[in-house]
Amino acid sequence: MPAPFGLRDDLFQLLLSLPVIFYSARIFFDGAVRALRARTLDMMVLVAVAIASGWLYSLAVTLAGGGDVFYEAVSVLAAFVLLGHWFEMRARGGANDAIRQLLSLAPPMALVIRSGEPIEIPTAEVKVGDLLLIRPGARIPVDARVEEGESEVDESMVTGESLPVSKKPGADLIGASINKNGTLRARGVRVGADTALAQIVKLVQEAQNSKAPAQALADRAAFWLVLVALVGGALTFTVWLLVGRSVPVATLFAITVVVITCPDALGLATPTAIMVGTGLGAKRGILFKNAMALEAAARVQTVVLDKTGTLTRGEPEVSQLVVEDGSEVEILALAAAVERESEHPLAQAVVKYAEARGVQHLTADGFENVPGQGAVAKVGGKRVAVGNTRLMAREDVSLGILEGRRAAMAAEGRTTVCVAVDGRPVALIGIADAPRPTSRPAIAALRAQGVQVVMLTGDNSATALRIGRELGIDTVIAEVLPADKASKVAELQRSGRNVAMVGDGVNDAPALAQADLGIAIGAGTDVAIETADVVLMRSDPLDIPTALRIGRGTLRKMRQNLAWAVGYNSVALPIAAGVFEPAGLVLRPEIAALSMSGSSVLVAVNALLLKGLRLPAAQEQQAA
Repeated sequence: MPAPFGLRDDLFQLLLSLPVIFYSARIFFDGAVRALRARTLDMMVLVAVAIASGWLYSLAVTLAGGGDVFYEAVSVLAAFVLLGHWFEMRARGGANDAIRQLLSLAPPMALVIRSGEPIEIPTAEVKVGDLLLIRPGARIPVDARVEEGESEVDESMVTGESLPVSKKPGADLIGASINKNGTLRARGVRVGADTALAQIVKLVQEAQNSKAPAQALADRAAFWLVLVALVGGALTFTVWLLVGRSVPVATLFAITVVVITCPDALGLATPTAIMVGTGLGAKRGILFKNAMALEAAARVQTVVLDKTGTLTRGEPEVSQLVVEDGSEVEILALAAAVERESEHPLAQAVVKYAEARGVQHLTADGFENVPGQGAVAKVGGKRVAVGNTRLMAREDVSLGILEGRRAAMAAEGRTTVCVAVDGRPVALIGIADAPRPTSRPAIAALRAQGVQVVMLTGDNSATALRIGRELGIDTVIAEVLPADKASKVAELQRSGRNVAMVGDGVNDAPALAQADLGIAIGAGTDVAIETADVVLMRSDPLDIPTALRIGRGTLRKMRQNLAWAVGYNSVALPIAAGVFEPAGLVLRPEIAALSMSGSSVLVAVNALLLKGLRLPAAQEQQAA
């Protein structure tokens, strides 16, 4: 279409390009200035140089009286780069789904009891110590502690725990979890930025904004690629002039070189994968504290597991009952009647076992606690003694045939409680720290991934070996002092292995820090959680292989993206420079911009495919 008002075509194009250059493309010039002030080179510098050089050359030609100009080319170039960035931001936005979902969990309003009446106030105004009324179906506004009522609470969106958790007076509530069926009155203990949800969001954000070692390499490569693009553009311009081509042709090829070698895809290669990987972990209750933890998880070859509280529940349970004389139900009822009067953990294990079996609830009279030995009481007119062999000796009770069974239990690492009635040995109760239900499938999953599994514990060898056999662990290191755990991890590292340490206690903190990757069980101590690189919110051992799988999947996407970005630029550069012009293969700057943006979108979409990583279903983990 001819220019209106009798204007020359180049003048008309100049007028149309002014809004593009001084408004739409301003983002590139501002970004280039910031980069140069920071003494670095990035994509903004390249795009700004390409647009500015093409427009300024065209302006000079126009002022000189007319000729071939690039107003249209640089305007379309700016439009395509902006369009590419819009698609890229849309794709990258999908990586932040986890953050958005977490932030949307907290309810905007809360019911606070004031002067005996519930008053609805904004959650942001809830203070520590406020008494909250939490009705069935309501989200818990802040972290709180139950004072009245019983209910079950769905914590799945915060911790990944798929089954509702029973809550009674004294139990802790996590803000944003859902009260299922009972009305609760709870006292606020943490509000605002101190709540568990806020800390999780902060942790995920910090992880997504951190840089993995691969990202540092990509940043350096991007800097040099920008330098190569600028130098390549200048050389392309010079070479085409030297071979006798016109200034417009040389300029066209130079601008195309600068545009198509933008390292945008290289800069996106690892951050997008990190964002998706950390978000994927957060949805499963696996919190990676930084990008280095993700990359370290991908490289783990050996997993060292603490026993108590990690592979086991960390509390004694009855694992065996041997009755020599009398009815099993009757003897269990007698023993439980005595143990119910004691606060010892072994006694509570016996009581819990008896209640689970539904035995008769008997009353003990004349209870006598014998420190370090057990307890004695009268139950239904019978003298019942429950304790160790020292108590049996004190009561003049000879175990007789039961002694062999007791020795066998001890050899397997079980604590044995002897039961005597009216001076006769009647039963043995084997008590042990039972493995978590998902420990064995977790070990199997790790071995399936080719990971060596080592159990490291301060417990006695008999107990450790028994647990190791039950769970299928070949390498068991027992009777290790807390101070020596870190040195054992260091020994494995010196053998050339990348080691992950999984623990829950204060005594595990040095080993967690020593390992290439420290993984803390979420129900463990604050010290262990603070020291670790990864926190398993659900305290589920099966989340260990899941974390490693997420790490491996993320690293695989990083490598794929880096390979694509480097390969793309390697192939695109000679085409853009016009090397294949004799064969008719030529790229215009706007097409180069579209190609460059498409490469960036492809990298972002490839990272989003990580969301399809096959992981064990939460229900399967619970049932395992």
